Amino acid sequence: MRVTSNINVLTREIIGAHIDVHRELGPRLLESIYATCVHRELTARGLRFERERPMPIVYKGDTLQSCYRIDLVVEGLVVVELKAVDHLLSVHEAQVLTYLKLTDCPVGLLIILRISAAQRLTCTQKT
Repeated sequence: MRVTSNINVLTREIIGAHIDVHRELGPRLLESIYATCVHRELTARGLRFERERPMPIVYKGDTLQSCYRIDLVVEGLVVVELKAVDHLLSVHEAQVLTYLKLTDCPVGLLIILRISAAQRLTCTQKT
């Protein structure tokens, strides 16, 4: 129960950072601009994160390099995929679910910042 509570607090902080960035910058910017500002917000909140984390694939015991990179892994627990798109597609959700399957992270957030109001879709792997 305590772990779930801590993850809920963490995801609330992460979502809050993204909302603050969206409120400050508004809609219709490039993902790289939002990402740079989100990094600053997360740092100001004292959260540890890895950006553009490479996602190797282990296949039959061999580690294979892939072209996939996770936008953010926060506190080693939450995968965050930031999108600056007008509409979510099923491939975006599949991307986060794939990252969850290939990491030990229990929670993934898919956040859209380009539309008029910040939206989020939360995907969880484990209970």
